[in-house]
Amino acid sequence: MKKLASVLLSTLMAASLVACGTSTSSGTPAEAPAEEKPAEATAEATAEAAPAGDEGSVLNIYCWNEEFKSRLEDHYPGYEKVDATTGKIGDVTVKFTITPSDDNAYQNKLDEVLPNNASAAADDKVDIFLVEADYALKYTGADPAVALDVKGDLGLTDADLANQYQYTKDVVTANGVLRGVSWQGCPGVLVYRRDIATEVFGTDDPAEIAPLLSDWDKFNEAAAKLKEAGYTITCSANDTFRVYSNNVTSKWVEDGKINIDPNIEKWVEDSKALVDAGETGTYDLWGDEWNAGFMKDGKVFCYFGPAWLINFCMAADDEGSVAHDGGWAAVEGPQGFNWGGTWICGAQGSDNPTLVADIMKQLTCTESVMTDIVKKDSDFVNNKPAMEAAAKDDSYAFPILGGQNPLAMFCEGANKISMANISNYDQGCTEEFQNAMKNYFDGNYATYEEALDAFYKAVGEKYPELAQ
Repeated sequence: MKKLASVLLSTLMAASLVACGTSTSSGTPAEAPAEEKPAEATAEATAEAAPAGDEGSVLNIYCWNEEFKSRLEDHYPGYEKVDATTGKIGDVTVKFTITPSDDNAYQNKLDEVLPNNASAAADDKVDIFLVEADYALKYTGADPAVALDVKGDLGLTDADLANQYQYTKDVVTANGVLRGVSWQGCPGVLVYRRDIATEVFGTDDPAEIAPLLSDWDKFNEAAAKLKEAGYTITCSANDTFRVYSNNVTSKWVEDGKINIDPNIEKWVEDSKALVDAGETGTYDLWGDEWNAGFMKDGKVFCYFGPAWLINFCMAADDEGSVAHDGGWAAVEGPQGFNWGGTWICGAQGSDNPTLVADIMKQLTCTESVMTDIVKKDSDFVNNKPAMEAAAKDDSYAFPILGGQNPLAMFCEGANKISMANISNYDQGCTEEFQNAMKNYFDGNYATYEEALDAFYKAVGEKYPELAQ
């Protein structure tokens, strides 16, 4: 009974500080101190979360990077950091096991521990594990289940989840059962260089640039004009792949057979034309050539990405970057899309279901906590009222975008995202398709059909149960 007693005490103390006017949670992300917890403590919610009986003394969390750890440390009421991988919530020790995703190591680790979690020693049981969209269904749709039912097992309600964007629930719903939640949304926009826009199109005003890039035909016309002026519209054909692939009308695998959606085929056709014309390249995302486009001496007009790419990946701290001087702007682009996201899953066999449920509720359902995440971490959070309010607030302008506030575009995009066509095979099929098409674009395969054959062979080795 006492496991979460100190959590409740900490929360009540925080609530008292708020009542006394001691807390000041306001301002932009740069103005808010990272160590400060949300102003509105949720005493009632935490009181309701107190367990009916003893739960585990160790909360084990499996993840592939530091992101979720920092959100829990900075925003969960009562969390105390002990060291780089350990914390305390009341009497419960929180232990993070971080396994990088390289060479599939993280998934391999989950595959090793989750099936036997119920029989693991108490202090070794996995309580929470994190997943990405590309492989979420592998775990949320597993039979037998390895992830807890968010509603049936953990007690979150439709009312708790009502303000979340629907697509974030769809990603982790299998056979009608919700088995995960996320604190963030990752809708994307097209981000372009203002100076190049002014040189080539006569203006850098998003209202005037947006119509020039509002569909793929116009996008390709703009690419030709940019090429004449010495620029590429994107750094790589891979920059646009996720935009096309997020707008498919069928799955990678249909009835056990590998399927190429028409919108994926359109990406191949459009990209091949752009590469052949010298209007884009075939560089790998995150490589040196790709990152070079963020610099002032780069020749790349635009990138596609969500808030995290804009705020954390465009080298804003480098004086030689375009972002450093606020030289980018954003428009919706040819199609809405989503890129990334992290989902919290409770593990079957956890001996801390009450605490797991409260972490989910606090970090993904409590508007004051989520607003705090927006302010301090520049995340686009999974809460419609919080993001709609921020979209109307000039204090949320992005310095990288020259003072433009793109959140209304992100909100609009998040409402339109559909993840109805995700499958268990998305990660492997996407990786192998891009590999094969890069070789086609580079001329290593003479025809699209040759590239397809290479794709089918590679996917067949990964997933021998599939038919071509």
